[in-house]
Amino acid sequence: MIIVIGTFELAPEDRDAFLRSREDAMRRSRAEKGCHLYTFGADPIDPGRVYVTERWETDEDLANHLAALPAADPTAPSVPVISSAFMKYEVSGGGPLPV
Repeated sequence: MIIVIGTFELAPEDRDAFLRSREDAMRRSRAEKGCHLYTFGADPIDPGRVYVTERWETDEDLANHLAALPAADPTAPSVPVISSAFMKYEVSGGGPLPV
């Protein structure tokens, strides 16, 4: 299992437009082979930060997703992003967390 966590820094007044601009990308990505989770979400404390969380079955599934990104929607409106950073984690096991 592959987990990707990313952050986007943007002007606080652009956050809602940024999230709306990612809705179609979320729908497309969730339909891709091996995608178990793909979501963008606003940080509830920092109005200029958005997170992306992804979970992929295999590294190959993630690689196919990344290769398709540039062609996915070249006419999508662009919201200025100040910076972004992503981390990929390879998980060998997991299960429910008892609470």
